[in-house]
Amino acid sequence: MHRRGFLAAGLATVLSGSRALAQMKMDGMSNMDSMPGMDMGGHAGHDMGAMGQGPVALPEGQPLRELPMLANEAGQPGLLKAKLTAAPATARFAADRDTPILAYNGMSPGPLIEAHEGDRVEITFANRIEGEQSTIHWHGMPVPADQDGNPMDPVAAGADRVYAFDLPEGSAGSYWYHPHPHGRTAEQVYRGLAGAFVVKAKDDPVPAAYGDTVVMFTDLRLAADGSMPDNTMVDLMNGRVGDHVLVNGQKNPRLAVAMGAKRRLRLYNATNARFLRLAFDGAAMTIIGTDGGLLEKPVAANEIMLSPAERVELVVAFDRPGAATLTTLDYDRGWMGAGRPADAGLTLLTADVSETPGEAMPPLPERLRPIASLRAPTVSRRLVFTETMAMNPTGMTMGFLINGKPFDMERVDIVANAGETELWEIVNQADMDHPFHLHGTQFQVIEHERGGKVSKPPYLAWKDTVNVARGETVRLLLRQEQPGPRMYHCHILEHEQLGMMGIVDVQA
Repeated sequence: MHRRGFLAAGLATVLSGSRALAQMKMDGMSNMDSMPGMDMGGHAGHDMGAMGQGPVALPEGQPLRELPMLANEAGQPGLLKAKLTAAPATARFAADRDTPILAYNGMSPGPLIEAHEGDRVEITFANRIEGEQSTIHWHGMPVPADQDGNPMDPVAAGADRVYAFDLPEGSAGSYWYHPHPHGRTAEQVYRGLAGAFVVKAKDDPVPAAYGDTVVMFTDLRLAADGSMPDNTMVDLMNGRVGDHVLVNGQKNPRLAVAMGAKRRLRLYNATNARFLRLAFDGAAMTIIGTDGGLLEKPVAANEIMLSPAERVELVVAFDRPGAATLTTLDYDRGWMGAGRPADAGLTLLTADVSETPGEAMPPLPERLRPIASLRAPTVSRRLVFTETMAMNPTGMTMGFLINGKPFDMERVDIVANAGETELWEIVNQADMDHPFHLHGTQFQVIEHERGGKVSKPPYLAWKDTVNVARGETVRLLLRQEQPGPRMYHCHILEHEQLGMMGIVDVQA
């Protein structure tokens, strides 16, 4: 039987039980009876609430809120000193019920962190999640390995630690922060722990008149009582996809702009597993940056694709009066079992463009910054993504593998040398897309290959996350500059936890 047929048949067998459980052989956990969320319970991609009800309705159309800024306690230029506390909190997503969440400093998404190239950052992290380890991973940022919040360096419940690092010249970009504890990353993120970290350039070529707005996408699943249901088997197979896509914690908020205005928007896909193919109906989009900062020059776009953890910087021109909507387009990223989400046609953000023209906007420069191409790799590596599922007398064993192996926190998978350029081939032989993320550095994608056809990316960019479609090979160039252990993994967080992760140890 073809692998997809085998997996689908295996999943159907599991789904047939009223309280079916799975086995996950990873890090000594062979019996899942003690793990919450393994009840299949009828969830198949969307929460049906209690007794088969539809998803809980959320209010829409509120003014887009700006994410509150993390307060800087330093009182001196060039130093960001602050505190982030991860703890239980309560949010009101639906109008008439409270939802227990996890939050940074009492809010989700967490406070916006803003710093400049050359700054020193010292952030005290307080883990107040009862009974759970956590970390803060500074996603995409060029921080030392011992400050990266990797799963080998946990912060115990009730403990504090200081993350301290310097932001080098040329590091301006749209980064974010989230937990990375072993075995609990997915749950802590979908319950609310994520925030944006913007590093500003000392000399920014984008006109200040465009503003600078963070647009952070998360998604949410609520039960009828307002609580967040635990992950199901379908979630573990495909990654958790909620019933609502939120923007800065709101459902379809509205943004008021003057006709003729240009706005700089930083889009973040901070969902566990949702792929966002986006278009702006009624406004023109220009891509100016990706994960690791600005492009060499602006690129006009009719649509953009954000796999989980990717970011993009846009300049959006609102030249026509009326409503301009940011909507989702269909994208088939592969889905195992029933309940593939109907993602097309969702309205995520509505801009209300006035009839009255605003002040004239300065033009966007034709050149944004130089990007030096990484060339002449001295080492080549090949990472192959696969998935496994097998039935046995006591249940099902499932996993997501890299080069045939599940993640082992005690095993170093790759040894690399700092300062050496490498070519990595990421080969997806699985039956669904997997966004690949590498810690510690940004990389340059040089080509995609699928079905024997090779294509080049439309522009040179710095990236730390790239989607690898099923049946596709993505080739990228990278250079790690700082020594120490670094993670690489699928950024569908449930897949990461089920084994699709490895360790590269960078030698000085």
